[in-house]
Amino acid sequence: MASATGGFAGKVLRVDLSTGAVSTESTVERYLDVLGGTGIGYRVLWDEVPAGTGAFDPANKIVFATGVLAGTGVPCNGRTAVTTIFPTCWPKPLVGSGHMGGQFAAKLKYAGYDALIVEGKADRPVWISIRNSQVQIRDARGLWGEGIRRATLEISREMGGECAVAAIGQAGEKLAPMAIVANSVSHSAGGVGGVMGSKNLKAVAVQGDGAVRLAGDKGEWERLVKFHLSILGGNNQHVVPSFPTPQSEYYNPGSRWVGEPGRRWGAAEPPVEITGNIRDLNRIAYRTNSAAFYLGANAWQYTVRGNGCTGCPIRCHTIVKVPSVAAKYGVGEMGQNTCAGLLFGRGFFRKLAAGDKSHTSLEACMLGMHLADDLGLWCNYGQLQRDLIKLYYDGTLKAKLGAKEYDSIPWDKYESGDPAFLLDMIPRIANRQGELGAVLSQGTAGLFTAWSITERDWSQDKETAYWKMGHPKHHANEDDGQCGVIINTQYNRDAQCHSHVNFVRNGLPLAVQKRLAAETWGSPEAVDAVGDYTPANVYKARRAKWALIRKELHDSLGLCNWMGPWVASPLKERDYGGDDSLESKFFSLATGLKTNREELDRMGERIFVLHRALTQRDMGEPDLRSRHDTVPDWVFKDANGAAPFSKGTTRMDREDIAKAMDLFYEVMDWDRATGAPTMEAYARLGLQDVGRRMQALKLTPGTRG
Repeated sequence: MASATGGFAGKVLRVDLSTGAVSTESTVERYLDVLGGTGIGYRVLWDEVPAGTGAFDPANKIVFATGVLAGTGVPCNGRTAVTTIFPTCWPKPLVGSGHMGGQFAAKLKYAGYDALIVEGKADRPVWISIRNSQVQIRDARGLWGEGIRRATLEISREMGGECAVAAIGQAGEKLAPMAIVANSVSHSAGGVGGVMGSKNLKAVAVQGDGAVRLAGDKGEWERLVKFHLSILGGNNQHVVPSFPTPQSEYYNPGSRWVGEPGRRWGAAEPPVEITGNIRDLNRIAYRTNSAAFYLGANAWQYTVRGNGCTGCPIRCHTIVKVPSVAAKYGVGEMGQNTCAGLLFGRGFFRKLAAGDKSHTSLEACMLGMHLADDLGLWCNYGQLQRDLIKLYYDGTLKAKLGAKEYDSIPWDKYESGDPAFLLDMIPRIANRQGELGAVLSQGTAGLFTAWSITERDWSQDKETAYWKMGHPKHHANEDDGQCGVIINTQYNRDAQCHSHVNFVRNGLPLAVQKRLAAETWGSPEAVDAVGDYTPANVYKARRAKWALIRKELHDSLGLCNWMGPWVASPLKERDYGGDDSLESKFFSLATGLKTNREELDRMGERIFVLHRALTQRDMGEPDLRSRHDTVPDWVFKDANGAAPFSKGTTRMDREDIAKAMDLFYEVMDWDRATGAPTMEAYARLGLQDVGRRMQALKLTPGTRG
C-alpha cells in the first residue's frame, strides 16, 4: 500500500537521543488514519508517552510532523506541527502543538520523511543532521549558548545553504517554558523550545534531494492548483481589498488586502510600485503587507518585499529595512515577521512616543523581533507583554521583586516609551535572569505558581485577554460570538484556530456571508455580524465543529490554517463562493485514495477527538465541561454596561453560552453533562482502542459512579 500511495514521503524517522539509535517506520501502515502533522503527534503521545509525564521529563517526546500535501504545489503548504507535552499549560502540562512555517516541512519530505520523532535525552548538547537517508547525531557543544541565528549560520555552512535549520536559542537551553524553535529566520513554533533544551537538542537540520510523488493526473492537479490560486484573497483569506477600486464590487477598510495600486515597496532596490490588475495571479504577493497592516502606512517606505513559506503566494512575512535601528540599538537594519512576531517589541508598552503608528513604534517592532527570534523567546500570542503591563502598572512587580532587582530595571525608559527598554527586558526573560526572568519565562503559569496570584485575577480583567490554563484568547467572542467562545474552550493553549474568523472577517457584506453560510452550514443563522450577535443555535454549533475539524485537517495535511479555509472567494462570477471540498480534492489527487469532503472531515474529527482523549486521560478528569472547557468572566462583561445581544457589544450571556456548549457537545456526539466523547463517538471514528482504554480508566460517560 505504501508504494501505491502518493503524497506521503513514506517513512517516519525516529531518533533516540539517549541511546543514539536511529530507525524508521512506514507512515502509511501506521499513521494513514491520522494523516500527518498533529495527527501523528497525538497518536505518538497516546501510544508512547504515559499519563503524568512532565514536559521536561526524558520520557516526553517531541514530534516534528509534516502533512501529505507539504512539499507539493498546493498553495500555502509549508506547515510543520511540533507536538509534545506542552510546558506552559497550567496547572499541569498537557498535550499541545506549536506550528512553524518556513521551509522545514518541504525539506523533511524531500529527505524522505513525513515526521521526525525525538525521544530520550542526550548526555551532552547535540544537533540532528538529516541528509536524505544519512542521519547523524552531531556534537553541539560549540553551538550551545549561541542564539538561533548564529547556530543556523554555522550549521548551514556545514550542511549547505539549501538546508533548513530548526534551532533553539538561549531561552530553550535554559528550559524556559516560553521558548520557541525557529527555522528559516523567523518561522517559529512557540512553547516547545524548552522541551528541545531539556533533551540537550540544539537544532534539527534537514537537506533533501528527493521529491513528492503525486498519484493522480498531473493535468488535473495543475488545473486544481490554478483554481485554488484564483479563489485566494489576501492575508487571512480576506477576499476583498481594503480600498475602493473598479476591479472589485466590494471593499472593507479592515481587510488585510492592503496592496493598493500606487503603494510602493520603498526599501526595495530599486523601489517597486504596485500597479495594474490587482487580481493578477502572478502578483498575489502584492496584496499583503503585514507591516503596513499592523504598523500603518508609514511602513510602506521601509518595505523590501514579502517573504513566506513553501508554496505560499501570499508572503505574509514582510521584510522591512529600518536603518535607524542599527545605529541606535546595534541590531540589523533588516527584519521580517508577521502578526504577533512583528508586534513583539511594541506589545510591551502601554504607550509609545508619538503613538502606535509612529517611527518609534516601527523601531520597537524591529528591535523586539531581532531579540526574540535570536534568543528564542515566545510571546504566547501577546500574553507575555500584557502580563508585564498589568504587573507593572498595578504595582505587583514592585511588591514582589526585591528593591535591588526592581531598581536595576530601566523603568524610566519603559514609561517614556523608549524601545531601548527592550534591550534589558527581553534578554532578562529569555535568560531567566533574576526573579522577574525566572517567573515571566514560565508564562502566565509562573504568576500563579511562584507569586500566588489567582487565575481569577487574570480571568476577570478583559485587558489581559487571558482565557484559561495559562493562555490567552485567540479570535474568541470579539470576532465570532458563541462560535469563537466554543473554539477557545477546546485546547490546552491558545486555540490557534482561524477557520471561523477567516470567514467572518473576510470583508464581504453580511448578506453575502449569510448566503454562503446557508450553502455550507445549512442556515444563514450560522453567522452574525461582528458585535451584533443573536442567541445560540445549532447551526453555529455545526460551524464551530467544522472550524475545529478544518484546523486539525490543515495542521495534519501541512496546510496553513492562517490562509484558509476557502469557503469564500474574490470571484463575483462564483457569487463569491470558494470550494469547501478543496482539501479533499487535493488529498485524493495526491494520494490516489479517492476521498470526498465528508470522509476527509471524518478523519479530521478523528484527530480532534484523539486530542480530546489525550487531554482527558492526562487530566484524569471525567468532567471536562466544568474542569476544562471554561470561559473567563470578562466574556460576560461590558465596560459600558451594555446587555448581551445589544448591537455594538461582544458581551456574552452565561445561559446562552451554556446552551451553545450543549449544542456543540450534541453535534460532536459527546456527553452533554461532562463534555466527554462517548463510546459511540470513538467507535464511529475508528478509535475503538482509545475508547476501550478510556472506559477502563472510567473516563467515558457512565463509567464512574
